[in-house]
Formats: sequence, structure tokens, C-alpha cells
Amino acid sequence: MEAEHAADKALGDAKAVALYFSAHWCPPCRMFTPVLAEAYKEMKEECAAPVEVVFVSSDRSNADMLKYMEESHGAWYALKYGDKFQQDLKTKYGVSSIPTLIVIKRDGTVITANGRNDIQAEGPRAFVKWAGAA
Repeated sequence: MEAEHAADKALGDAKAVALYFSAHWCPPCRMFTPVLAEAYKEMKEECAAPVEVVFVSSDRSNADMLKYMEESHGAWYALKYGDKFQQDLKTKYGVSSIPTLIVIKRDGTVITANGRNDIQAEGPRAFVKWAGAA
């Protein structure tokens, strides 16, 4: 229960959450992460973040995760390395490959399981679309 309250406070006024399942060792992830980071940065410059990104790591070590975040990520949240909740989210949302970007409402209802395609096609406008669907 405390974790839920902390998450609500951290997410502020965000209408939706984009769960980004990724890892440094994954070449497609390393190609997509800068695209997502740039779209997120542009969205944040335009308005208060209607959608927050949360990184769910599949890295092989905490050091790898931190290096990946430092090199490539936007100013977004991340689950602690090795947190059981990482696997719970993968199971709940049927994540079987990375990179995967699943956008959910604050209550956990899926807005899209194809966030990666949305970002590649629409850039920062995808965030506005997702917020409107939340």
C-alpha cells in the first residue's frame, strides 16, 4: 500500500504510464531508446508530462542497467534492478520480447501494447494521443 502511494506521488499529474521493457545488451533496444528519449524530451518541453515513462530492465546486472540509463535514457523513472515487480509486470502484460513499450492508464488498463510503433510513427504526438485515451 505504501508503494502505491509513493508511485502516485512520483507520477504527479501524469494521466498514463508507458512501461518500457528494455536492456542494454539488446541491439534493437539500443536503437529505439534514443528515439523514445528524444520524443519524451520534446513532449516535456511542450507541456507538463501527460505520460510518464517507467523503465523495466532486463539487463544482466545493476551496473549494466545504470550504464544504460546514464548513456541513453530520458529523465524517466526506473524500477529497482532485480525487483520482483519487474517479472510481475512482464507476466501481467504478456511481455515476451524487448524492446516493448506498453502504455497503461493509472489503474493498469492497457491503452496500447504497441507504444514502440506509435513513437516511431508519431514521435512526441504519441504521448498526447495516449494521454487523451487515459
